[in-house]
Amino acid sequence: MPAHGDHQLRSLPFATDALDGITQEVVEWHHGTHHKGYVDKRNVIEKSLADPGKADRAGAHANYSTYRALKREETFNASGMILHEVYWDNLGGDGQTDSSSAIVQRIERDFGSFDAWKEDFTTCATASRGWAILCYDPSDGRLHNYLCDFHHDGAVWGAIPLIAVDVWEHAYYRIYGPKRPPYIEAFLKNLHWGRVTERFERLVKPVEEALTAVPA
Repeated sequence: MPAHGDHQLRSLPFATDALDGITQEVVEWHHGTHHKGYVDKRNVIEKSLADPGKADRAGAHANYSTYRALKREETFNASGMILHEVYWDNLGGDGQTDSSSAIVQRIERDFGSFDAWKEDFTTCATASRGWAILCYDPSDGRLHNYLCDFHHDGAVWGAIPLIAVDVWEHAYYRIYGPKRPPYIEAFLKNLHWGRVTERFERLVKPVEEALTAVPA
């Protein structure tokens, strides 16, 4: 567990030239500049909050204060770091699904069919200003495609992100310009469903078991 202000940029789980339709240059910029920027700024903010000289708690105010500004940007950068980790972990595969896997079966249950999920996920990503995220929501025990205009705007408390597509311009403009649909298609084509399934089983299954164990 990292100490406050000691978060590290995770290595990619694939080679930077391994993706089909997302260039090595974009991967390197996206990971090494944009993603790293959120990690670095989260560290700066956490260290500032721990420093009484930089985070004046006595002067905290809802209109404006240094403390308020740091806390607002803390969630933006922390969520940016986390969502990028999910984004990269999703990629590096061939987009092929296993109909017997737990995540695909759950998608089919909650969306009616895999194709219905894919259509809705693509539409969500097209409509978003920041992210489209397939999440498990423990409040109803179902999967949802949630739209986040920023890293932290549109998030649902307690929901577990399973697939996250970054639709900020830095993720695709260098390759596709303003044409977002082919980028979304490329993202889906490069999904590593083995790692998505592993994430579902590692994070969602224990939550579901805990929820069923709670007395009514």
